[in-house]
Amino acid sequence: MKAGFYPKLAFDGIRKNKQMYLPYIMTCVVMVMMYYIMSFLQYSESLSNTKGVATIREILGLGTWVIAIFSCIFLFYTNSFLIRKRKKEFGLYNILGMGKRNISVILFWEALIIFLISVALGLLIGIALSKMAELALILVMHGEVTYTVSVSISSVIMSVALFGAIFVLLFLNALRQIKFSSSISLLRSENVGEKPPKANWFFGILGILILAGGYAISLSIKNPLAALFGFFVAVILVIIGTYITMISGSVLFCKILQKNKRYYYKLNHFVSVSSMAYRMKRNGAGLASICFLATMVLVIISSTASLYIGGEDAIRNRYPREITVTFGYVNFSEGSDADMKNIPSEVSEIAEEFNSVPSNVIDYRDASFAGQIQGNFIETDYTNVDDYDIYTYSNVATFNFIPLEDYNSNMGTNYELNNGEALLYSNNYDYNEDSISFRNGNKLMIKSHLDKFFTAQDDIEYILPVIYLIVPDVSFAVQGIDDMVIYSRYYQFDTGLEAEQQTDLRDKIDSVLTSYESHEAHNFSYARIEGREANRDSFYSLYGGLFYLGIVLSLVFLIAAVLIIYYKQISEGYEDQSRFEIMQKVGMTKREIRKSINSQLLTVFFLPLILAGVHLAFAFPLISKMLMMFGLFNSMLYIITAIVCLIIFAFFYAVVYKITSNAYYRIVSVGVK
Repeated sequence: MKAGFYPKLAFDGIRKNKQMYLPYIMTCVVMVMMYYIMSFLQYSESLSNTKGVATIREILGLGTWVIAIFSCIFLFYTNSFLIRKRKKEFGLYNILGMGKRNISVILFWEALIIFLISVALGLLIGIALSKMAELALILVMHGEVTYTVSVSISSVIMSVALFGAIFVLLFLNALRQIKFSSSISLLRSENVGEKPPKANWFFGILGILILAGGYAISLSIKNPLAALFGFFVAVILVIIGTYITMISGSVLFCKILQKNKRYYYKLNHFVSVSSMAYRMKRNGAGLASICFLATMVLVIISSTASLYIGGEDAIRNRYPREITVTFGYVNFSEGSDADMKNIPSEVSEIAEEFNSVPSNVIDYRDASFAGQIQGNFIETDYTNVDDYDIYTYSNVATFNFIPLEDYNSNMGTNYELNNGEALLYSNNYDYNEDSISFRNGNKLMIKSHLDKFFTAQDDIEYILPVIYLIVPDVSFAVQGIDDMVIYSRYYQFDTGLEAEQQTDLRDKIDSVLTSYESHEAHNFSYARIEGREANRDSFYSLYGGLFYLGIVLSLVFLIAAVLIIYYKQISEGYEDQSRFEIMQKVGMTKREIRKSINSQLLTVFFLPLILAGVHLAFAFPLISKMLMMFGLFNSMLYIITAIVCLIIFAFFYAVVYKITSNAYYRIVSVGVK
């Protein structure tokens, strides 16, 4: 044979099956492009001067891994459609005398041609769009724009290596299928599995129960830390439940429709339901994949968009005052000595240098630790905690002992307490007991449950519920548990200065406190100062990076969902073509074919969208609590964002339905006059 015979045969095979191969090649191009852009941004020199660059590079690094893994899985999934469609052609080659070794050579050249086209176009488009992507990222991060254009050679090499490895695996998988299939099985591959399915009530009910279990976890978790652990369990249960429900449930659904004589024995419904019933096992898996991808798109884009839109709220929740100074002590008395009482005046003197007078001041001491709530008893020894799982975290809280003197001073109240008594306030935990006692510690009677409080924002508050106990003598209250207590003092205030001056003031106070620590002029073990404006860039770096990653991943998953829908419609169109040809011979018209197609597609096509909406609704409690860990407490913002995303996605989904249903119709209506 001539040297160019196999490449020509491979190219002709791709060209003649362009309806199947063109979307696949376009998807490969997009995957290569996305991977290059994410890798390029991760190592971009233009981001080096942006605040929070370390955070954004970690996020982008995660994104490259997600795209790499998803590309491998998804290209295997879509490639299976192509191989299944081509098996009949390869079977014919085999019968006409072409050996499987020759077919393997054709497959090799097909894989090589698609790889070269995909990588070349993907890198070309990726390089062309990389600067635009970089500018968009800098924009959402509120960074400084630069217009230097560059190409990342390392990203090019990584892209070629990754997708080269993927295409090698795809080729080997195709080779395996051809090698272990006989000529007859290859010819009949398109009809494999066409046996009347049996409705399995057990698996149908099991799928619903597994889904309910995932929903129950989302609804029952009480705090953000438990949500972090419960999220992965809930996701796994929902994925498994969705696949089982879609596969078994769709068969049951068709059987139920067939038993409904008033519905089933109509021309458009009879043909559509009977054809669906023969392939629901594979059809159900495809619908479940579409549902899963749709849910991922909705969850990712709605949550990251909420974080970015609610960035200002999150910053103000995290920093209720413009400047926060935190001191740490070895024991409570060190934070109460006369020397430490001079700190506010010293800070005020520094502020005066910037023509600022501290206002809205919050100044208080506390002693904090974590424990598990068991009724009115607090377990402080975790060796005594049984069944340490995600539900245990729902009852773990941080306990802060506040001196009554400090509470009255900051709140303008005049409460009086005796030793053994306390006032209680909780920001996100319903503690309704009349007393509270600690292992190895004292028992306190709750004199009153407060509804107003001042708080020092700290990272732990976004993870665990916080219970504040106002007591007359902190040293007495922590007796027996003082070895596990962290002692702190908080001094917070507003400056009335512009953003740049706030940052300068924060830096000046920080330098003074550092000199105190180095010369041991004050009795604190550490001092930390935070400024709202000084940390604004790091917030937007995190939220902007997550939002950007959310957009990229949502686009990748959306393309995957569209391609699955397309291949599902095309492959089923070819499978149904012979059935409709028979119906055409007995008098079915174009109008009746169209009605039957609409009935079939509408019966199952929008099930993934509806179920994705249900998944999103049940995921709301879990996601909203996870967003609290990022400082977003505005649940209504997330609800509105999620609804808007669902509406936009539903519109897009309807457009895809219209386009793919037309493609299906053109295939099955061949030969109709």
